[in-house]
Amino acid sequence: MSKKLQITMGQLLEDMAERYPDNDALVYPDRALRYSYRELDAVCDRMARGLLAMGVQKGDHVAIWATNVPQWVILQFASAKIGAILVTVNTNYKAVELEYVLKQSDSTTLFLVPGFKDTDYVETLYSVVPELRYSAVGHLRSERLPYLKNVIFLGDQDLPGMRRWSGVETLGKTIESGRLAEVRATLDEHEVINMQYTSGTTGFPKGVMLTHHNIINNGFNIGECMRFTEKDRLCIPVPFFHCFGCVLAVLACVTHGSTMVPVEIFNPEMVLRTIEAEKCTALHGVPTMFIAELDHPNFSCYDLRTLRTGIMAGSPCPTEVMKRVMREMYMTEITIAYGQTESSPVITQTRTDDPLELRVATVGRALPEVEVKIVDIETGQTLLPGRQGELCTRGYLVMKGYYKMPEETERVIDAAGWLHTGDLAVMDENGYCKITGRIKNMIIRGGENIYPREIEEFLYTCPKVADVQVYGVPDAKYGEQVMAAIKLKDHASATAEEIMEFCRGRIANYKIPRFVKFVDEFPMTASGKIQKFKLREMAIEDLGLEAAGPVETVYTPDPGTDPVWVPVA
Repeated sequence: MSKKLQITMGQLLEDMAERYPDNDALVYPDRALRYSYRELDAVCDRMARGLLAMGVQKGDHVAIWATNVPQWVILQFASAKIGAILVTVNTNYKAVELEYVLKQSDSTTLFLVPGFKDTDYVETLYSVVPELRYSAVGHLRSERLPYLKNVIFLGDQDLPGMRRWSGVETLGKTIESGRLAEVRATLDEHEVINMQYTSGTTGFPKGVMLTHHNIINNGFNIGECMRFTEKDRLCIPVPFFHCFGCVLAVLACVTHGSTMVPVEIFNPEMVLRTIEAEKCTALHGVPTMFIAELDHPNFSCYDLRTLRTGIMAGSPCPTEVMKRVMREMYMTEITIAYGQTESSPVITQTRTDDPLELRVATVGRALPEVEVKIVDIETGQTLLPGRQGELCTRGYLVMKGYYKMPEETERVIDAAGWLHTGDLAVMDENGYCKITGRIKNMIIRGGENIYPREIEEFLYTCPKVADVQVYGVPDAKYGEQVMAAIKLKDHASATAEEIMEFCRGRIANYKIPRFVKFVDEFPMTASGKIQKFKLREMAIEDLGLEAAGPVETVYTPDPGTDPVWVPVA
């Protein structure tokens, strides 16, 4: 079905509450929480009034640092109902990255859970904003983060300087519903409503500004490719802070009146248990998630026969794994999608009736209302089918731009409105695309975007490091691992473990170099440019990484991330 939805996020949820009032909207079986569409809309209204009562206004930036808790979905729609912009924070971030995002985004409000994995979010935030411990609730004055005023804790404790979620709901009772209607009347579908941080093509993480129109229509068309209806129930183990979670999952469901069944933190048996308990018809995940589910010792104990479709992405989708998912998990209509955050995120997707070979060898064809072309990377001329070039896209899905980075925006969106993805691709006569490489200097480890310069700048703060080059090397499990070639300062000595220890607790674990090589010089071109590809080639030889297999050039990237070179299994 080809059509555009001309509505805001708040209107979307209200429409679904009218059309499917008693249909399950959001279900957490382990929490015994079950909201119908009518109930979800009502609780989002209450939280929207709470945000207004806290002083959050249209256009303000509201950040969330949390796993897939119920409050995440509620805040996604509540903030949209008042025109506040939701800033999504990667759950793997540490202090340095958290401070960067909150500062660059000018966030006025932060919602956070107690922590994730080895990171205590509360202590991390106090280390970034020490004034919070002594601030009156709602009146934070931070030297590092001058915009940040409100911090809301998604837990049961009363913490210094923070308000609890329940306290925001209570505040909302002081705001009349008419006030919310007044604000809603000022909103426009083409206004920015979501900001996600991505490394983009160059530099440090950039805030990708996405509108109601961008993500609602992308979510709708993603759902159409899976043939979603109000009877579908999607199990969501992928994180909400990625587009994979908040667009391919949440908005694919809400645009069709389907049911969202999130898993808060990925656990293969929890996914299997959830599918059976809630009779899910669809499942999203990266290949490693599906493999973990298929290989779980209790896999055969669960009835998965209600499954039909979903999305597998994140790294190559091996043919045998796809066959097992279709056969053993009954997902005969599973699809593959490709895109990046700057395109809301999905550009191409396979359809439920595409043959298996297209689902594993291509990333599908353009979504409805989306243009795709392959251009010569030197001349910019559109290429004929079968020729490799850069994949470009145009249409409703292209972002507004990078927040406060107009020059970076102009580098990726040309005067004619085409978004240049930086990915190399080949398109056949029927419009099906194969991603064959990338122009960008980017590492992708397990679906996470990693920009080398960000890690290099951090390592320069190490007192022993004189110069450093960071690059990706092949890895059979994660696609790529981070490697650093380091020149030490005169008379300095260090070990690889010492460098890794310098990073621990200060940058996200997935950014910490897995391999460290100490060098006296870097390979250079005649013009004096460092040749990272030669460093990579030397690392592959030195570390014996060829054993993992040759580098494949046909693979499926994770929506919301960039493609990745990976070894063939």
